[in-house]
Amino acid sequence: MPRLSPWTARLLALLLGAVLPLAFSPFDLWPIAILASAGLLWLWQGATPREARWMGYAFGLGQFGVGVSWVYNSLHLFGDAIAPVAGLITFLFVAVAAAFPALAGELAARLSAPGTARRLFLALPLAWVLLELVRGIFLGGFPWLNLGASMLATPLAGYGPLLGEYSMGLAVVLSAAALVGLLKRRTARIALPLLTGVWGLGFALGQIAWVQPAGEPVSVAIVQGNVEQARKFDPERFEATLATYRSLTEANKDARLILWPETAVPDLVSQAAPFLIEMQDRAREHGVQIVAGVFDEDRFGHYYNALITLPVDGGRYHKRHLVAFGEFLPLRFLIEPFKAFIQVPMSDLTSGADEQPLLQLAGHPAGASICYEAALSREIRLALPQASFLINASNDAWFGDSLAPHQHLQIAAMRSLESGRWMARATNTGISALIDPHGRVVARTPQFEQAVLRGEITPMQGATPFVRWGEWPLWLLAGLGLAGLALRGLIRKRQG
Repeated sequence: MPRLSPWTARLLALLLGAVLPLAFSPFDLWPIAILASAGLLWLWQGATPREARWMGYAFGLGQFGVGVSWVYNSLHLFGDAIAPVAGLITFLFVAVAAAFPALAGELAARLSAPGTARRLFLALPLAWVLLELVRGIFLGGFPWLNLGASMLATPLAGYGPLLGEYSMGLAVVLSAAALVGLLKRRTARIALPLLTGVWGLGFALGQIAWVQPAGEPVSVAIVQGNVEQARKFDPERFEATLATYRSLTEANKDARLILWPETAVPDLVSQAAPFLIEMQDRAREHGVQIVAGVFDEDRFGHYYNALITLPVDGGRYHKRHLVAFGEFLPLRFLIEPFKAFIQVPMSDLTSGADEQPLLQLAGHPAGASICYEAALSREIRLALPQASFLINASNDAWFGDSLAPHQHLQIAAMRSLESGRWMARATNTGISALIDPHGRVVARTPQFEQAVLRGEITPMQGATPFVRWGEWPLWLLAGLGLAGLALRGLIRKRQG
């Protein structure tokens, strides 16, 4: 293989990272995830730790610079940040996220000799999955553009209910390593069985029924109000917003369950009480149940992003994990100097308690999540296996016409696959959807249109292995595997 100059290798890594988002929604060109990863592994295979770090960083700049460019939209278009400030914050965000593939490459290079099968098939895949896991919890977690999410429509989805999204990402990197290994006669005898085994096992796991139906299907109406984000908190628009949800709900009163988006009522429960009481009376009259997104307040003056049920005996849910830039500012020590230039309504909310009673919807316990929480499997697992189905309310209008709403829906579908549960997902401007227990979107709304999505969801019972174990098996696999490589290197160094 030709030896590339350092800057040529970094440029190539940058381009590979920049094309990686094409593997995710809305493009869904999943082979690109394997091919881009294979290109990076090929570059890393013969690199020194320093070279691997800089190539990984370049890859991360491309991956997140393109894939999460929507952060700029949220800050500039809807947070009223001036363009230079929004651009600077977005760059800082991308610069931090890019450090994770950089650390993965350097770690693998330090624990294995260049050009060896040990680096290609062990060190690099384990280092990659470890750093994806770390990124999922660092500063609250940013598990966006994880490789596994791009594999929902492939046999690798079979790993999802077993060990979750990160195991699907590990399968992607192992597949990429196998492709690189096929280029050398010395490693081809490992690569071909590895590639066949990874995909064959994924297909076999996909045939297992981990969960079972727990009752008759429930008719659902998902209301997409399509309230313009720029005017969502405008007092002059408030009554028109309430009228929208009133009329769309009344037109679908034959549904058993009606789901509104996150903060569909852009005010406190106490301030919107007359409207909520009115809708509760209508719900009782028609024998339906409404789940409404609204802001809640406790007696201590704390404000919450909440879901409440109408009638109220179904319970309420306070969002546990707040969304970056919408409800709190990540990397606040960096962003605080620019806070005066960013105007985000309700951007200092309080997190809900970890232990909250499940909502009781249509006679079944349901696991609720709001917006960004759908990206965090640990938040969804808190309701399982008791929850018979999942609901997610979001307001992706913050992202505008960008990649984020499509990526967010794909991420939410991962939670259905991992848990073996139906999910009803309501968003303000789209994409609202019904997702089946295999992570397949069976119905969806168009974006930026007022719509009501009708369908049925089936309550499920039982627990997938992932619901029981979470990510701990992968933490152990990556940690022990890399520790073993480190110990082997130390022993060889002392012997040598």
